[in-house]
Amino acid sequence: MPTLTHRKRGREPRTMNDLVQLAQVHDYWNGAACGEAAYAKGETVSERLAAQTKARYELEPYIFDFAKFHEGAGKRVLEIGVGMGADHEQWAKYKPARLSGIDLTERAIELTSWRLRESDLQSELRVADAENLPFEDESFDIVYSWGVVHHSPNPPKILQEISRVLRSDGVARIMIYHKWSVVGVMLWARYGVFRKTLARVYAEHLESPGTKAYSVWQAERIFKTSGLRPKFIRVELSSGDLLTGAAGQQHQGLMLSAAKLLWPRWLLKKFARSFGLFLLIEAHKIG
Repeated sequence: MPTLTHRKRGREPRTMNDLVQLAQVHDYWNGAACGEAAYAKGETVSERLAAQTKARYELEPYIFDFAKFHEGAGKRVLEIGVGMGADHEQWAKYKPARLSGIDLTERAIELTSWRLRESDLQSELRVADAENLPFEDESFDIVYSWGVVHHSPNPPKILQEISRVLRSDGVARIMIYHKWSVVGVMLWARYGVFRKTLARVYAEHLESPGTKAYSVWQAERIFKTSGLRPKFIRVELSSGDLLTGAAGQQHQGLMLSAAKLLWPRWLLKKFARSFGLFLLIEAHKIG
C-alpha cells in the first residue's frame, strides 16, 4: 500500500474523507489495472500485455494523434498513471532524455516494469501519489495522463502539481471524463433517474469510487485556476459511448449484451460527437 500521508514543501494535509477515498481508489485499481480484466487475455504475462495493447489501440486509435509520442524524443517526459504500460512503452520507444512514470498502485508499476524489460526499454517507475508528485519544480517538458486525474479525491491538486513540475515552455496532455456524455446518460438512466444527480452516478457507478466528470466549461476553469491554460479541449466518443468494448468491471448482463447488438453507432458518430466521454485537453503553463 502506498504512503497516503506524504507531504512536501509544507503542503496542507488531506482530510480523512480524501484519505479514505484514495485508499478505495488504490484498492480498486490494484485489484486489476485499467483494461486488465477485460482485455488482457493469454497464458503468459507477455501475451496478456500484448492483448491489452492491441485492444486499447483498436478501440482508442486517437490516442496516437493526441499524445504525439514522437515528440518525446530527447525531451523530459512524465506519465501520470501508467496503468498496464501500453502508452508508457510508446513514450519509451522514442528515447526521451528522461522518462518517468508514476501510478498509485503497485500492480500498475509491476506490469509496466515487466513490459519495459521485455522490450529492453528504460524508465524511472515508482508508486506515487499524483497529488504530491515526487519531482522538483520545472522538471519536465511533457506531462501526459490518460484517464487518471478524474479518479483523484482532488483533481485540481493534481493539475497544480502538473503545472509545478512542467517547464515554462512545456506541454501537458490530459484526458479527463466529460460530464455530458452518452455513457453518463446510460448510467443515469440505469441508476439515477429521479434519485441521483449525474455527478453522484459517475462517482458511484462508473469506475473507482468518487470518479468525476466535467463539462467543457468546468474543465477549462479548473485547468486555468490550477495554472494551466488549455490550448484546446476536444470531445471524443469512447468505446463506452459506442458500446464497442467491454463496459467495465461493474457492468455486465443480458440487457447490456442486447443493447450492444442494437446500438445506433452510426447515428452517434454522425450527430452526437460532442457527447463523448473523453475530454482531450492540451494545455500550457500560465506565466
